[in-house]
Amino acid sequence: MTEITVAALQLAFTSDLDANIAHVSELVREAAGKGAQVILPPELFEGEYFCRVEDEGLFATAKPVGEHKAVLAMQSLARELGVTIPTSFFEADGPHHYNSLAMIGPDGAVQGVYRKSHIPDGPGYEEKFYFRPGNTGFKVWPGPDATTLGVGICWDQWYPETARALMLMGSQVLFFPTAIGSEPHDTSLDTARLWRRAMVGHAVSNVVPVVAANRIGVEHGQTFYGTSFITDERGDILAELGREETGVITATLDLDRIKRHRAAFGFFRDRRPELYGRLVQDI
Repeated sequence: MTEITVAALQLAFTSDLDANIAHVSELVREAAGKGAQVILPPELFEGEYFCRVEDEGLFATAKPVGEHKAVLAMQSLARELGVTIPTSFFEADGPHHYNSLAMIGPDGAVQGVYRKSHIPDGPGYEEKFYFRPGNTGFKVWPGPDATTLGVGICWDQWYPETARALMLMGSQVLFFPTAIGSEPHDTSLDTARLWRRAMVGHAVSNVVPVVAANRIGVEHGQTFYGTSFITDERGDILAELGREETGVITATLDLDRIKRHRAAFGFFRDRRPELYGRLVQDI
C-alpha cells in the first residue's frame, strides 16, 4: 500500500515579509509534526494580496527564484524537516514578472518552477497588471515514495483543463494554493461555495484527491474567506477549516486504492480525444 500524508495551511498575512515567513514556518512545523509529507501554504504568502490595486512600485518586491526570501526560507525548512513544500512567490525573470510556484523537495532543492497559466483581471484581482501568463506549461513533480504531484495556482483551479492536463501527465494528487475572498464590485457575491465546488468537481471527474489552501483576514477592506480543505478521490471532504480559522489540516491518502477506483470509474478509459479538437480552438 502506498500512502501519502498531505497538509494545507491557512492563515492571515500582513505587509511584514519576515513575520509572514515566520508564521508559515510555524505552521509547516506543526504539519510536519502531524506526519505531513507534502505541505501547502496559500498563494503569495510573502505579504498582503497586492493585486487589488495597480501600483508600479510593487514590482520591486518580485525576486528571482534563487533570491526570494520566501523560497529560501522554505528551502531551509524543507531540508530540516524532510518535507515537500510547494511555495508560491512573486517572480522576477529579467524584465518579466510571474505569479510562480517553486516546488521544493525534502532535500531543500528547488525541483523546478511553475508559472501560473491563467491570469485573472477584475476588480480586486488585477493580476494582469503584474503577471505575464505563465510560459512553463502545466507541470507535475516527483513526490514522496515515487508519487507524482500536480499543482495549479488559484485562478488555474477554475479550469477543468488544468486538472485534466495534470492528470494526463500522471498526477496522483492535485494542489491549489489560493488567495480569494470578497468581490469589491459586488458585496452580495460570495464565491466560497463556488470555489469549493469547482475543485470538488475536479476530484470527482478525475478520481483524484484535491488539496486547497486559502488565506484569511481583512486586507484594506477585502475579506479572504479561508475554507481551505482536502477532499478524497470521490469529492468527500476529509479535512477543512472555517472562514476565520488559522491552522493546519492533514489527511492520509491511500494511493493504491485511489488508483483502483480511478480505473473502475473508466473516465480515462472512455475518453475520446479525437472529438475534443474544439477545446483547443479560440472562441
